[in-house]
Amino acid sequence: MQTLCRLQTSMVKKAKGSHSTSSASASAASGKLVLRIKSNEGIKRSVRQTNSRKKPKAKLKKNKRKFDAMKPKKPPTAFFYFLEDFRKEFQEKNPDVKSMRDIGKACGEKWKTMTYEEKVQYYDVATEKRAEFDRAMAEYNKKMESGEFDETDEESEFDE
Repeated sequence: MQTLCRLQTSMVKKAKGSHSTSSASASAASGKLVLRIKSNEGIKRSVRQTNSRKKPKAKLKKNKRKFDAMKPKKPPTAFFYFLEDFRKEFQEKNPDVKSMRDIGKACGEKWKTMTYEEKVQYYDVATEKRAEFDRAMAEYNKKMESGEFDETDEESEFDE
């Protein structure tokens, strides 16, 4: 509030000295300066009105899918096969490090620095597992289309 008063008084002094009517207007009859202060009230009201016009976002319902125990699981990627081997080696060399975060960071750094030739063995394993998964999914889909699994879905232990 004090800064507003200081601003007003400084504007009055400037208006008297320069006789400009941009920020203050002088009435011809009385010779007094009149300050016109714009209020933010109109702006605030319009902002409130635009906020009230916004439509509330509809809450999305999460569809709980039934867990199908007969469906094949996706195989891990090449990095995860590397992680298995690296974790064993890393824990042997660094028995004091117990946190998975530190092990994961070290593994990621090592994976980034490895050449393609070093990674090939893990890519081969991952490719074989992926082929097995694709065959199992094709078989699963055929059984689902024929209706063999329909009765067992409702009896599954993993349904929530």
